[in-house]
Amino acid sequence: MAAMGSLCSSSCISKTVMKLSKNWRWCPPKKVYCQTSGTKSGNVSSVVTERSSVISSETLGSLVLSPNAEIKVKDLVPYGQSRHDDGIGITKFLRGKAFLITGATGFLGKVLIEKILRTAPDVNKIFILIKAKNKEVAMQRLKNEILNADIFNCLKQVHGKSYQTFMLSKLVPLLGNVCEANLGIDEDTANMMAKEVDVIVNSAANTTFDERYDISLDINTGGPSRLMNFAKQCRNLKLFLQVSTAYVNGQRQGRIMEKAFGIGDSIARENLLSGVNQSSFPSLNVEDEIKLVLESKQGLEDNSVAQKMKELGLRRANKFGWQDTYVFTKAMGEMMIDSMRGDIPVVIIRPSVIESTYKEPFPGWMEGSRMMDPIILYYGKGQLTGFLVDPNGVLDVVPADMVVNATLAAMAKHGTEGKPGSSSVYQVASSAVNPLVFKDLARMLFEHFNRSPYIDSKGRPIHVPKMSLLRSMEDLSSHLWRDAINRSGLTDLTDPNGKLSRKLENICRKSVEQAKYLANIYEPYTFYGGRFDNSNTQRLMECMSKEERWQFGFDVESIDWKDYISNVHIPGLRKHVMKGRGSCS
Repeated sequence: MAAMGSLCSSSCISKTVMKLSKNWRWCPPKKVYCQTSGTKSGNVSSVVTERSSVISSETLGSLVLSPNAEIKVKDLVPYGQSRHDDGIGITKFLRGKAFLITGATGFLGKVLIEKILRTAPDVNKIFILIKAKNKEVAMQRLKNEILNADIFNCLKQVHGKSYQTFMLSKLVPLLGNVCEANLGIDEDTANMMAKEVDVIVNSAANTTFDERYDISLDINTGGPSRLMNFAKQCRNLKLFLQVSTAYVNGQRQGRIMEKAFGIGDSIARENLLSGVNQSSFPSLNVEDEIKLVLESKQGLEDNSVAQKMKELGLRRANKFGWQDTYVFTKAMGEMMIDSMRGDIPVVIIRPSVIESTYKEPFPGWMEGSRMMDPIILYYGKGQLTGFLVDPNGVLDVVPADMVVNATLAAMAKHGTEGKPGSSSVYQVASSAVNPLVFKDLARMLFEHFNRSPYIDSKGRPIHVPKMSLLRSMEDLSSHLWRDAINRSGLTDLTDPNGKLSRKLENICRKSVEQAKYLANIYEPYTFYGGRFDNSNTQRLMECMSKEERWQFGFDVESIDWKDYISNVHIPGLRKHVMKGRGSCS
């Protein structure tokens, strides 16, 4: 591990919508709407109502926000009588606990913190590791990036003028960095935390698919290693929870089980034909990869380091059976956790493509463009009419709040059990139980943008054609060039031999190359042959009580994709990412 500290540091990148009627014209709502912890049906939008009054924190976790809420006799419990079906005991576990969370300023981290504080306001404290120049800057980042984020609007309504006081009594900004030894925390603070921390959640990651190998290794592989070293100093630690990705399974095909990685595992070795001597294929050694990076950087010119490191990462990932540097280094992070954990109970959460919230704290909240969003935005604006994809392939999507709910359920279950040295993997994914097929997604997007088109700079609706789903880069390139020429309106600028004018060629090239770059990066995912089994996740749900399934639901099988894409996700994208640009005023 000594070599790990020599790698360059990198920033830890983790980078309210009402239900609308079916004949709607989308306009950003001006008031805040909050969603309850769940409904008893799969309909995403059955209980969204305006909250105008201040609600006590004690009732926040269980309040049903429905104007026609109906209490049934069977749901009532006589005074003094407790249910014998206590389920996992999620809120009980959270009560009074101290957490250390990395990646808390990122998209998923905020959803996690909001859910904890809304359902367990009596949590002890949450230490938030923040990269900053000094403590003052760390506190400012906490206020700007977390306290002021829209996702906390429901908590603002609940606590009113005491909102900031409440938040700062629970959230403790911690000057540090997962890319530094001992997390960059000073000795006194580290000693204090070692006595207090009950649960460590690592959601810090660099999620760029084609990141430099040195940077990606430092945070995605070295980060978990340094956190595990710190975890061993924590005297009362109940659990170490790693937020990974389902795509650490690399180029595995078919139904992919929830199986932990061990040191030396290699997807390429697994995929060798039966009868081939696997020992002839080199095993994956994390320390060797670190040394390779350090040696490869020596003698490189400064202006070539970035590109060479990107090329090296992709080459090493492909060699061992992973599609890109991101998932390769995340898989090695899991391996390091497994090899170092000792008696520390470990939970690995593997979500697939995380997108906007399904219900909580309100439908459609998101921050930044997620994986499928650049394609949606370019298509809606009429700038992308085709993409490289298997029409019958599956895009594995899961809403952020379902990921958080599964995380909290797994955390409570294994944190309560406290089995020394246990390791559990949960894939929070939809492809095996409720697949979203690309050709269906394309149809949903076409129907949505024809019903509720973007508005161009002159106030005119942008009409989009059906998206062409193309199976080869050659077909995509030809399609993009034709489309760019037609959209440019410069078809008359060809010479008698039919050749494009230089002006037209320059205009078209940029948009074509941008689309081809996206297609090249996404190709391993748009033609992905694996389906993520979620048996462990489903069994976790079965351990929950009726109330917990309502309050912490993550049943991806219940998602109506047409409703989610059209009435939740795209409106959320338009409101929170586009900030209303291109929509009706």
